[in-house]
Amino acid sequence: MTSETDRPLNQEEVGSLADIIMVMQRRFMANLIGELARGRVSFPQFFLLGHLCSQGPIGMSRIAELMNHSTPAATGLVQRLEKLGYVRRTPEKVDRRKVTVSTTPKGVRLVEGIRQGMIGNLDKVMGRLEPGEQHAWLDIYKKIHEYCTSCHR
Repeated sequence: MTSETDRPLNQEEVGSLADIIMVMQRRFMANLIGELARGRVSFPQFFLLGHLCSQGPIGMSRIAELMNHSTPAATGLVQRLEKLGYVRRTPEKVDRRKVTVSTTPKGVRLVEGIRQGMIGNLDKVMGRLEPGEQHAWLDIYKKIHEYCTSCHR
């Protein structure tokens, strides 16, 4: 006889997991949106800022691709972030028509402040779990992260 943990989840259990994830997303997104409103930044702008902080400066065509925007729409998004002082645009040395976008210290502070808030929220969640459960959760999320970062559109 096999135990419940030796079999894959059935469709009903996967549906239950989807419901749980949706509640978690709504909860964390509500907190994130409140934080972003204080910095006058939209979620797409924050997504770009977070990417720039973790991956470094990138060009406008890559930003358009990353954001699934047209180049003019990506330019507008970057202009708004630049106006708020969160990013800077620098012409490339070889082809001055091309621009590289990077975060400013103010942009890094915004992303790091929100990250610290997320750490605080996750710390509260972790406080409700046993140490073994905490490590299992981390291991599972590492696998999910690996899947998400290796996927191509």
